Amino acid sequence: MSNIFADMGIDAGFILILLMIIAIVLIVMMMAMKNEMKRMQKQYKQFMRGMDGVSLEKNFRSKFAFIDKLSEAQEVQNTENKIIHMVQDKSLTKYGIAKYDAFDDVGGKMSFALAMLDKSNTGFVLNAIHSKGNCFLYLKEVVNGESYIMLSDEEIQALRNAQKYGNEEEIIANYLREKMPE
Repeated sequence: MSNIFADMGIDAGFILILLMIIAIVLIVMMMAMKNEMKRMQKQYKQFMRGMDGVSLEKNFRSKFAFIDKLSEAQEVQNTENKIIHMVQDKSLTKYGIAKYDAFDDVGGKMSFALAMLDKSNTGFVLNAIHSKGNCFLYLKEVVNGESYIMLSDEEIQALRNAQKYGNEEEIIANYLREKMPE
C-alpha cells in the first residue's frame, strides 16, 4: 500500500498525521455530542419529574381547557366591545354652543344655540331665545349634519362647532401621545 502512495508522491508519515488529526476531531465532536445529550436528558428528567405519562396528559388537558376558556372569554369580550361601540356611535357625544344677544335691549348673551350630535352627525339643535319677559325654546332635528328646517346663523355656528368636536382619530392620537413615552 505504501507503494500506491509513493507512486502518487505522498509520504506515509503525512497520511498518518492526517488520520490522527481526523481521529482527534472525531473524538472532540463525540464528546460535544455526549455533553449535549446529557444536557437534553437533564431537561427531560426535569420536565418529567414527579409525573407519569397519565398525569402529564391530565396536565396538558387542563392547560388546553384553560386556553379554550380564555378563547371563549375573549370572544364574549369582543362581542361586548362591538355592542358598546354600536351604542357609543348613537350617543350624543359631540356638542357645539353659540351664545348671542337675540334682542338689542337684552345684553349679556343670554340666548344660545346648542347642537348635540352623535358620530354620524345626527341629533338636534336647541335654540333658547331669552327676552326680558320670556324665554323661548326651539328644537330642530339634524340628520347626517343637515336640518330639514331652516337654521339661523347662530344655530348653523353651533352645528359647525359640534361637527368639529370629538374627532375620534384626534382623541385616539392624543391619548396615545399621553400614554406612550417618546
